[in-house]
Amino acid sequence: MAVCIAILDRNSTPLKLMTNDPSKEVNFHYIVHTSLDVISERCSTSAPLVAVNVKSVETTRDQYLGILYSTEQYKVFGYITNTSIKFIIIVEASNTNLRDNEIRQMFRKLHTGYSNMLYNPFYTPGAPIESKKFHSVIKSLLLPATVTASK
Repeated sequence: MAVCIAILDRNSTPLKLMTNDPSKEVNFHYIVHTSLDVISERCSTSAPLVAVNVKSVETTRDQYLGILYSTEQYKVFGYITNTSIKFIIIVEASNTNLRDNEIRQMFRKLHTGYSNMLYNPFYTPGAPIESKKFHSVIKSLLLPATVTASK
């Protein structure tokens, strides 16, 4: 499970950032903004791959960007939609149980939740996300915070 999930618009403005530990939120903001350089680099190198015929050229880009980078504590994964909305999931590096397949499923669930949130006629695209349903989707993907008992 994830320790932080971030959604950014096409201008890389954070729309939503949730963590399982609010005391580390500033650190996660730094990690998310660091990963934007890798996302822009990967998206700028994508070129038209398939020519359909002489008159039209179709570009194909995989939305799942894979692992963007890793540190000693965290691994950062990226996903970009057709409308350039960026999803970033940060997981603990010590979590070796997560497979690439499971990360893709997490991004699909996040993308579906985001798409469903856009159906709300009261939501203005580009505004910070305050939807309770989308909040619960993100909460279901986050690793529960570890509670330390103090005596």
